[in-house]
Amino acid sequence: MSHADLPIKRALLSVSDKTGLVEFATFLHASGVELLSTGGTAKALRDAGIAVKDVSEHTGFPEMMDGRIKTLHPKIHGGILAIRDHADHKKAMSDHAIGAIDLVVITLYPFEQIAAKNAGFDECIENIDIGGPAMVRSSAKNHAFVTIVTDPADYTVVMEEMKNNGGATSLAARRRLAAKAFLRSAAYDTAISAWFAAQASQTDEALPKLLTLTAIRAQMLAYGENPHQQAAFYSFNAAHALFAGAKQLQGKELSYNNINDTDAAWELVCEFDQPAVAIIKHANPCGVATAGTLLEAYQRAYACDKTSAFGGIIALNRELDAATAEAIAPLFVEVIIAPKISPAAASLLAKKTKLRVLEAGVLADPKAQRLVIKSVAGGLLAQTRDNVLFDENALTVATKKSPSAQQMSDLKMALTVAKHVKSNAIVLVKDGATIGIGAGQMSRIDSTTIACRKAADAGLSTQGAALASEAFFPFADNVELAASHGIGAIIQPGGSIRDPEVLASADAYGIAMIFTGIRHFRH
Repeated sequence: MSHADLPIKRALLSVSDKTGLVEFATFLHASGVELLSTGGTAKALRDAGIAVKDVSEHTGFPEMMDGRIKTLHPKIHGGILAIRDHADHKKAMSDHAIGAIDLVVITLYPFEQIAAKNAGFDECIENIDIGGPAMVRSSAKNHAFVTIVTDPADYTVVMEEMKNNGGATSLAARRRLAAKAFLRSAAYDTAISAWFAAQASQTDEALPKLLTLTAIRAQMLAYGENPHQQAAFYSFNAAHALFAGAKQLQGKELSYNNINDTDAAWELVCEFDQPAVAIIKHANPCGVATAGTLLEAYQRAYACDKTSAFGGIIALNRELDAATAEAIAPLFVEVIIAPKISPAAASLLAKKTKLRVLEAGVLADPKAQRLVIKSVAGGLLAQTRDNVLFDENALTVATKKSPSAQQMSDLKMALTVAKHVKSNAIVLVKDGATIGIGAGQMSRIDSTTIACRKAADAGLSTQGAALASEAFFPFADNVELAASHGIGAIIQPGGSIRDPEVLASADAYGIAMIFTGIRHFRH
């Protein structure tokens, strides 16, 4: 046994998650380890016939205040924090009858799970652990002499260490476990501080001076943006194993791109009140439609760009029925997501074993606020989500001609879609369905050209169609191009120094133009 290998003679176990507890404690007891424990943990061990000593007996001080005071005692923290080869520490231990504690096993009160269930204020408060985090930090700080376990998955690690090292653990293992313990403590405090700030109505500051982020690795992914890159999905909510709380019903492992694209599709389709379908490719919509039925919405979304739909993501904002599933089935699709999947639809799709099918449960709230965060060299960029489309009362008919009722409906839909298209973005809509989308170009005229060409390639008429631009037109050339394709109405933010030229061109071609005053860049 090397100097860094330290035997475990006394262990303190205090866990809210009792997974694997009895098996681990049985091993420790059989290895000659004295077991100290508290409350429910001690009862679970005694019920299993395992000898255990109450912490109150060890400290000579009773548990009190409904268990709030039990481990906050010098005989506990002294036994954990003492530097075993330090003369003054050894003397203090001897003078005050403080016994060394070599192994500390803690799973904290389940605050995150309780808060995720929207439990009452008092219940959440009572699930804020105090003694647990104190012991976790004490043990991790003094990992040179103490083994700290905060995850039942690590019971096997400690057992293997003890088996291989004559009842001891190695310094390397203790250091790894200590690092994990500090991560757990940090995550726990972050969850509590975020919840408490919300309860205390401190959320008026959308971009706080101190930004704390903690995420749980919910799922390893098949690969990253490219197959040679590793990737994982991290969840901010312990209750969610997958983004949006969705369940994967079938199919291959999800990749980084699958989740990124599916998130884009889901956010877009949830913008609509009517039955709607969005088809996404590389985070950009390639077809979106609303209709009286989901089947019709799918057929019209698919008609917008059948080529790009191949290998795409399909999001639906209603329960996926058998008729719609049957229409989708012949197309190669990476992911389908809907709030629910009917049993008949699930049976049809089950034949495509590689197809990933996700059931989200509920629709996302398009107006919900959250931070959008992107990593850059040396830090993070954070912004509030673009959860506004336009103010109905602030829409301005800027041209001599006003749009028809149908054109106005199509304009609003086109702008809704444009908000989800990479900039520069141009979206054409006719009768509740996209007919052409131009995305991600360096010049707006190129995006307009692509949108019009896409419509022509699909054999869809642009006569009288609505066009949305997520940012202002810098020149009148976009209006001239739109007019050459018979576009009847345009919606854009306005605000260019050339607005007078743009409006004059629209008037000359008899195009109705609406100004919103709100830009929707998406990068």
